[in-house]
Amino acid sequence: MIISLCDDPQDVADLAAQRVADLLHDSPRAVLGLPTGRTPILMYDLLAEQHAEGTLDFSQVSTYNLDEFVGIGEDHPGSYRAYMRRYLFDRVNLTSGEGHVLDGLAADPDAECARFEEAIDAAGGIDLMILGLGANGHIGFNEPADRLQARTHRVRLLEPSRQANAGFFGGDPAQVPAEAMTMGMGTILKARRILLLVTGAEKAPTVGAMINGPVTPQLPASFLQLHRHVELICDTEAASALR
Repeated sequence: MIISLCDDPQDVADLAAQRVADLLHDSPRAVLGLPTGRTPILMYDLLAEQHAEGTLDFSQVSTYNLDEFVGIGEDHPGSYRAYMRRYLFDRVNLTSGEGHVLDGLAADPDAECARFEEAIDAAGGIDLMILGLGANGHIGFNEPADRLQARTHRVRLLEPSRQANAGFFGGDPAQVPAEAMTMGMGTILKARRILLLVTGAEKAPTVGAMINGPVTPQLPASFLQLHRHVELICDTEAASALR
């Protein structure tokens, strides 16, 4: 794992955006795996700015989002589809239909997960997967557990994950859906390259355990140790527990 240490969250965003821009310049038809949450917003702002300046083209890009809540539609302000429209999709020239997000209102969530997995395979797999890190070590919505599922699947969210997403639901964790759909760790690890973006002192113990500890389903992020091309981009606060 490559560790790129940055001074602050803005520097993390600058480097992450540069990695994405470099890929799109070299491979205009790249397939991206994209996260939501607070951490990538600054990166999305920079990518949108580069597009507005005419230096970054998304017209041939395909994207696949990590996860989505079960039971809410794309027009719900807390949905990840709405998030992606707000922070990236509506700000760049991504071709209609090429920003792929799981359908939270699918009549059969399990079938929706299978469809999404097949769509990723049909696209040739993900060239660059961008990830955030949950304080409890989750990646996407792969929560700490006795075992992890490899492929895109339905999951019941643990309370820390609902609390972390409360800001998108009026600050009330009880309003966050109890279930979600998420890419599995196997799907994530099949990506050709992975960027993990982490900021803030509250993530430092998890970063330390992820890097220095064993590979365990109780800390899903630890499975990134098994991938041959991962870059951790973090600020000094997030890296403070690293040896």
